[in-house]
Amino acid sequence: MKHKYRLLTVTIAIILTAFSAISAVAADHKAVPVPESPADMTFKSLRGVQYCEVWVLVGSPETGITGDYFNTSNLNNSVNKMDTCPQSIWDEVNAETLKAEYGAFTVFKNGPRGWTMDSVTIPVGPVQTFDGLQTRWWGKGVLPKGVNFKDGLKPYKPLKSHRKSTFTFEKGKPVYILDDPEGTPWVMQAFGRIIDPALSYDALKNLGDKLKPAAGWKYRVVVLEKDLVISTPKGYNWIVQDELGNTYDACKEGACNHKP
Repeated sequence: MKHKYRLLTVTIAIILTAFSAISAVAADHKAVPVPESPADMTFKSLRGVQYCEVWVLVGSPETGITGDYFNTSNLNNSVNKMDTCPQSIWDEVNAETLKAEYGAFTVFKNGPRGWTMDSVTIPVGPVQTFDGLQTRWWGKGVLPKGVNFKDGLKPYKPLKSHRKSTFTFEKGKPVYILDDPEGTPWVMQAFGRIIDPALSYDALKNLGDKLKPAAGWKYRVVVLEKDLVISTPKGYNWIVQDELGNTYDACKEGACNHKP
C-alpha cells in the first residue's frame, strides 16, 4: 500500500512539474496584441497605395488555425504617401523571430501589396510595431481543420475573414473580378507583389492574359456605373486569391450593394 502511495505521489509530482514547465514556456511568449475594443477608422484615397500585413497565426492544421493580421495602411509613409510599406523597413521584419516571440504556429509576411478600392471603414487596433514596421490590427482569418498556412493562401480556395468592414469602389472606375463556377463575382480588394514583384495597379486591366484560373473561374474588368460597396453584414466575408496572390471579396450573403 505504501509502495502504491509513493508511486501515486511521484506520478502527481511529475505531472505538476511538467505543467509548471509548460506554463513557464507559455509565460515567456508575448500575447498576440489583439485589441479588446477596436475603433472604427476610415482610410481614403487608397487606390494603388502599397501596404503590407503581418499575419500571426496560432493553432495547428489538426485543430484549426486562426490568424490575426496587422496592416500598415496610413503608416510608415512620411516620405511617400503612396507607400505605407517601404522596402527598407519591410526587409527588417523577421518572421522567424516573431514566431518565437509570440509562440505562434507561423508568422507570415503578406506583402508588399496594393489596394484596388477607393476607401475602407474598419475597426482597428492601436499602432503595433513589428521590428520597426508600424501596423494596426485589422481582423482575423479562420482556416478550417486540415489546412496549412506555411506559405499563404492556396489559389482559388476561399477563406472566411472575420472583420467588420465597408469597402467602397467609386463610380466610373474599374473593378477587377473573378467569377466562380456558380457565377458569384469576387471583386479584387488588393493586388500582390510577393509572387510577381513587377505587378502594378496599371497592369491589372490586362491581368487576364497572365492568369490561368481553376476550372470554372474566369477574370474580367468592369467600369462601375455606380458606387460598389462591399460590407460584412454577418461579421465576416469570404475572400479568395488567384495564383499571383491577388485577393478578392465575394459578392454573396448580402455583402455587396449590387453585383458588378
